[in-house]
Formats: sequence, structure tokens, C-alpha cells
Amino acid sequence: MKSVLYGRYTGDDFGLSAEDLLRALADFFLQSGFDNPYMQFSEFNQNTLEDLKRAIEEALARGDFLDQERAEQIRQSLENMSQEELDQMLSRLVQKLVDEGYITTEPQSGGQGRDQGRVDVKITDKSVDFLGFKTLKDLLGSLGHASFGAHDTRDLATGVESSGAAKKYEFGDTMNLDVGQTLFSAMQREGLKLPLNLEYEDLHVHQSEYQSSCATVLMLDCSHSMILYGEDRFTPAKKVALALAHLIRTQYPGDSLRCVLFHDTAEELRIEELARVQVGPYYTNTRDGLILAQRLLMQERKDMKQIVMITDGKPSALTLEDGRIYRNAFGLDPLVISRTLEEVNRCKRQGILINTFMLASDYGLVQFIQKVTQLCRGKAYFTTPYTLGQYLLMDYMNRKTRTIH
Repeated sequence: MKSVLYGRYTGDDFGLSAEDLLRALADFFLQSGFDNPYMQFSEFNQNTLEDLKRAIEEALARGDFLDQERAEQIRQSLENMSQEELDQMLSRLVQKLVDEGYITTEPQSGGQGRDQGRVDVKITDKSVDFLGFKTLKDLLGSLGHASFGAHDTRDLATGVESSGAAKKYEFGDTMNLDVGQTLFSAMQREGLKLPLNLEYEDLHVHQSEYQSSCATVLMLDCSHSMILYGEDRFTPAKKVALALAHLIRTQYPGDSLRCVLFHDTAEELRIEELARVQVGPYYTNTRDGLILAQRLLMQERKDMKQIVMITDGKPSALTLEDGRIYRNAFGLDPLVISRTLEEVNRCKRQGILINTFMLASDYGLVQFIQKVTQLCRGKAYFTTPYTLGQYLLMDYMNRKTRTIH
């Protein structure tokens, strides 16, 4: 009998799928301005078609996302290509990303000089979702975790999955009837006879572990220091935010996640827009971030409410009553710190937990975070851009709380 052996096509486009390309270009699409920290500021990264082609060529030359043998084959093929063949191949790979819905291209009209004929490239929500999944898979894979459920608590509730003792039925309980206990209660009351009359007080239902819901506001520091001092701290923070969003949507559908950027002021940002955000020439207005985070959490009807703050610097800015921004980057400014801690106290009174992930260890930041954790009974982690994701996701999945009445 004739047999056919199928394998991956390795012709003009090297057999690369759109997902392979997106995986290789993750750092390019999520860049935060680290490569040129003193460039003219733009809130969102401005990637052009030529930038994308250059990034694809560099990714293919490195071959980090491929096995060693295949990466070497592609490098040799690239060396043997003419410039025209290379341009055609890169155009095909870009078109593949467009056809699969991972990017869109927008020609710019009216440009002059270098901007004449410029074509901007933007990633879509589909790309953001894929990058979040990729980061989540990488992070959890390094931790050895394959699956996880909702947030367990020590409280009991009525539900479908029985894991606790039966209880008498009360109005509003899930009618997951414990037939044995219900009949036993009726026989205790009436004895062994037929027919057996059931009364309301005979009804018993199963109890299950109560799995709570959680509303989370992720506060991301996008002040200038997040890309200074020879280290890009903001891009890893963005990756973790995307991974956390994917984790919540797929594994904790009852939870909610909203994102707040804080710098000279604070603003809410859609998770879908986070990938393109860049760090700006800003100070750190932690107080405005906390005020906005509280406002967003007040809109959520969840059992647990928490703020996850990722920062590398102490508070150094404050919005005054007349709208002016007061800035002082030197030391712990008494006015800035006192006003910020007032908001921390408000979080405590509302039962909002604040967990802080510090990407630096300077004296001022540590002193401030110690006060925050003392007031809010939250947790503080000293971490690095390379271990941030592991700390944050482990904390989210392992969190257990109990309410004592």
C-alpha cells in the first residue's frame, strides 16, 4: 500500500507559523522604551513596517525560538539570499501575521521626510491574548504547575460538589438535596412507617467548600526609573499583567482584573492596550494610583478586593487641591508620604488588601513599603524583573482567606 509521510513545510517561509513568529517577536511588541530611554516620549510604542521586518530578520538570525539544527539551517539560508529575496520573504511573513489577525497595518498619509510612506504596525487583541497565554505558560511551566482551580477558603457553602457535612435547608440555599439525611430526619420524627411524610424541617442539603471571588486592581509604576539604571523593569511587569489577565479569564472566571498606570498622575488602562504602553518622563504619584484603584474596586461586587502594586521607587509626587503636581524625588518627603499613607488607611478601612512587589531595594522604598504592609496587613516581596512573574502568580493562586464572625 502506498504511504505518504507528512512533515512541516520548510520552503520559502521556512515553515514558520504565525504563532512561531509572534512568539519570537514578543519582546519587540512589548518593548517599553528601554532601548532608547532618552528618546522623545510617546505614550504608546510606534512600530513601523520596516521596524517589524528588521525585528523578524534579527529573530530568524538568532533562532532562539527554534531547535539548534533548524536554527542553523535558517541562518545558512539567510546568508545565501539576495537582498531582493530577503525582502520578499520578510513581506510574506508579515502578511502571514496580518492574515491570521495578529497585526494590522496602517499607512500614514501626509508624512514628510523620513515619515513619508511610513506604515504603522499595531498588534490586535488576539495578539495580546496569545502573548498573555505564552507568558503564563512559561511562568507556570518553570514552577512545575499544570492546573489550578478557584480560590479555596475555609468557609462552607451549599453547592453541587459536596465536600462537607449536611445541613438543614435554609431559604436561598442551593437545592442539592442530601436524600439520606432528609429521610433519616423524617424517620426520626415519625418512626418506621409508610407512607413517610416529609416536612420542611426534614430537608437537608449538601455543603461544599465556598470558593470566593476576587476583584484585583493591578497598579503599574510607569515612571522613568522603570527603564533607567541599565535594566528594563517595565516590560517584564507588562508581561506579568498579560499573564495574570489570561489566568483570570481562563481559570478564575468569577474574578475581575483592572489595570491602573501611575506616574505624575494615574489612569485606568484596558489590558488590551497595555502591550503598547511605554514608560514616560514621570515621577511616582502612588497616592493618585491608590485613589483610582479604590474607586474601581468600589464598582466590583466581589468577596475579596485587593490591590497588587508593582513599583521600583518611593512616592515622589502628589496632586494638590488646586490640581498642581508637587514633585520631590529626594528622600521621603513628609507631605507626599503622609498623604499617600492616608489612602493606605482608607484601603484598610474598606477591607482592601495591598500586596506590593518591589523591583528595587533602595532605603526610601523599603521604609515606605514597610509602613504600607503594617497598615494593611498585606505582603511585600523584594523581587527582580526575572522572578516577578513567579512571585505574583504564585501569590494569586495560593491566596486563602477566612472571615471570622
